[in-house]
Amino acid sequence: MNYERELLKGSTDSLLLSLINRQPTYGYQIIKELGKRSKGYFQFKEGTLYPALHRLEKAGLLQGKWQRLPSGQERRYYYMTPKGQKALVERLAVWQDFSTAVALIVQPTIG
Repeated sequence: MNYERELLKGSTDSLLLSLINRQPTYGYQIIKELGKRSKGYFQFKEGTLYPALHRLEKAGLLQGKWQRLPSGQERRYYYMTPKGQKALVERLAVWQDFSTAVALIVQPTIG
């Protein structure tokens, strides 16, 4: 079993919401920023990213808008919705509780 893949699968939506909550962004920029902020740990592929973005958009947590660049090229930027902001706060609270509980078990106690 690939534990890293399973952990990523359970965290993808929260990672994307956290990143997009900082500023509206587009797919390629999301991939680069996730890699940069995680010091290379997260290396998303388009086949992982775009289905997740579409799922979050369909759930009303993100809104995608096409924008034309000065070069004439179009990019789809993703924006947080109020529903997405609320979901992110809830997910981060659950994540904090979960990571604290895991740390209590896996880290040796002192004393």
